[in-house]
Amino acid sequence: MWRSSSATMEDVTATLSKPALRIGPYEVDPPVVLAPMAGITNVAFRRLCQEYGAGLYVCEMITARAVVERHPGTMHMMTFGEGEYPRSMQLYGVDPKTMSEAVKIIVGEGLADHVDSNFGCPVSKVTRKGGGAALPFKRRLFADIVRASVQAAEGAGVPFTVKFRVGIDDQHHTYLDAGRIAEAEGAAAVSLHARTAAQRYSGAADWSHIARLKEAVTTIPVLGNGDIFTANDALRMVSETGCDGVVVGRGCLGRPWLFGELEAAFQDRPVPDGPPLGEVARVLRRHAELLIEHDGTDKALRDLRKHMAWYFMGFPLGSELRRGFAMVSSLQELDELIGRLETVGLDTPFPAEGQGPRGRQGSPGKVTLPHGWLDDPDDDCVPEAEDMHSGG
Repeated sequence: MWRSSSATMEDVTATLSKPALRIGPYEVDPPVVLAPMAGITNVAFRRLCQEYGAGLYVCEMITARAVVERHPGTMHMMTFGEGEYPRSMQLYGVDPKTMSEAVKIIVGEGLADHVDSNFGCPVSKVTRKGGGAALPFKRRLFADIVRASVQAAEGAGVPFTVKFRVGIDDQHHTYLDAGRIAEAEGAAAVSLHARTAAQRYSGAADWSHIARLKEAVTTIPVLGNGDIFTANDALRMVSETGCDGVVVGRGCLGRPWLFGELEAAFQDRPVPDGPPLGEVARVLRRHAELLIEHDGTDKALRDLRKHMAWYFMGFPLGSELRRGFAMVSSLQELDELIGRLETVGLDTPFPAEGQGPRGRQGSPGKVTLPHGWLDDPDDDCVPEAEDMHSGG
């Protein structure tokens, strides 16, 4: 792995002297992007993160076919907050025609200001049908999708960007070809999650691949993704790889204030300490309010449960209190549980272990692919992955 223990003053100076990140007409300052995460980056969570720092905040993945068919659940997911700008949306698709039609709807109806595309999902239900991280192996089909999407967006001045992984596994790296193809077909930027699909979210991201992609793609921004858990991680990634910005996913789970820390680091200001327990509780309560505003109380509280372990990671709550938060079913119950935090100590400082890895990790494994998928990388036949639901 290409990693150093901390960023030196020279590293920081080099990072801060880089030109501002631009994606199409938009300047992204600081050069920080919230990665789309299924079931996480809805309008409520994005707003919470934006209240801490500037950047580009991408909504949950949206399926192109669901946009074309006007699926009600998908249209609800395509909600942006008042003042959220630029409105950033990620599309998933495997058919150039469907992707093009979805982009035309989005830009024609003014539903978003930036469209990203997902070619990095490692989930078996996606790759076994040729979607996600499996698709860039099919170079011609990948090029067709990017070209059709760019052409559908460019008339409205909406930038189209592409996110992918290193490849399917260590024997099938696709990222250098994918980056060059996306650049040639008019993408406004590319993002690389520095793991293969076989790694899923296990082990460590290999940032050396981001550096190689930056060397191969020279006319559009290259963003790096993978293992950004602290502001220092972001500075090191930019310094060590030369990438133009960072994409943050799991590191912000239960830590929306990470974006304030990132903004301070990129502006060469002191990075604030993590919040004490009482402030964490206030943020959690705010998250609940925003979710209720978006989805109603019942769904919002069910959705909030998965965030509890992330918010309280490392704090000495005890098993009974943790279990109560994980099963919360009403706002009144949430307030009662928050009140019980006084017994722990609302001034309990943010724990060092609370900055560590969080969210999905799991184990590496064989990538499930359609029969004969690896036989011909120039086969441009559209796979049968278009029945995917948005957000997963």
